[in-house]
Amino acid sequence: MSASGGTKAIVAALGANLAIAVAKFVAAAFSGSASMLAEGVHSVADSGNQALLLLGGKKAKKAANEEHPFGYGRERYIYGFLVSIVLFTVGGVFALYEGYEKIVHPHEIEHWYWPVGVLVFAVVAEGFSFRTAIRESNEIRGKQSWTQFVRRAKAPELPVVLLEDFGALVGLVLALGGVGLALLTGDGVWDGVGTMCIGALLVVIALVLAAETKSLLLGESAAPAERDRIRTALVDGETVTRVIHMRTLHLGPEELLVAAKVAVQHDDTAAQVARAIDAAEHRVREAVPIARVIYLEPDVYRAEQDTEPEPAAEPADASGRGPGA
Repeated sequence: MSASGGTKAIVAALGANLAIAVAKFVAAAFSGSASMLAEGVHSVADSGNQALLLLGGKKAKKAANEEHPFGYGRERYIYGFLVSIVLFTVGGVFALYEGYEKIVHPHEIEHWYWPVGVLVFAVVAEGFSFRTAIRESNEIRGKQSWTQFVRRAKAPELPVVLLEDFGALVGLVLALGGVGLALLTGDGVWDGVGTMCIGALLVVIALVLAAETKSLLLGESAAPAERDRIRTALVDGETVTRVIHMRTLHLGPEELLVAAKVAVQHDDTAAQVARAIDAAEHRVREAVPIARVIYLEPDVYRAEQDTEPEPAAEPADASGRGPGA
């Protein structure tokens, strides 16, 4: 997986969640806390999710073949979508059910020091994982806000880990609140309430992840800045005079397809056009290195064909020739 896939963040989250899951289940067994049990299942689900992300990154490296000529880059999107399903069902729905059972059939928390100690340990471990994810994300986030980064990122791994770690930290605070109120009041219902809150939080995060990865699966275009650079690179002002229309599509997080109809001079020879198209492809790859699959169709410009919003992308021709009519 490439650096933008956040492998370090995934491995850090996996290690933290495995350790936390064991500790939570031990605490649940000794204390009878439903919040602890729900949090333990949450950590197991998160560990499975990180394993899915690593598996998706590995499968995405498979070389293109005759059956899949554009490669397997979208495997990462598929596994990212599976993560949202696992988080919704194994994490959120289970926690809601467990919380409901605890509210209907409450009982006191025994050996309170087990759940409290484990929750404090979990906050520290999740905090380390979250810090790693933030550092990895900051390397590629640029000036985007965190909301913009999660919504616009083409690699699904870092947004998934960020949201999972954020949800885990908030869930731990909710679990501490539920356990604390149950101990203070002697009423186990509060433990169930905390568990229900954890479940609701996980369901919301899972729905956000599902919506974002669904968009990636459907196929997203290049970012606006990348589209501008591609349009500028396509035009040389001599043979390629303007972009008539252009479409871009992410075949994977680091692989972009570019298809464009470009205007050429009506009196240029086939050899001139062929050389100009080759040169345009080279310029595009230099401007946007992830543009690995490029299809360009030369045509004679007619105003009714033009669907591009940036006519200014057409530089002036040194010879004074305008677009062919």
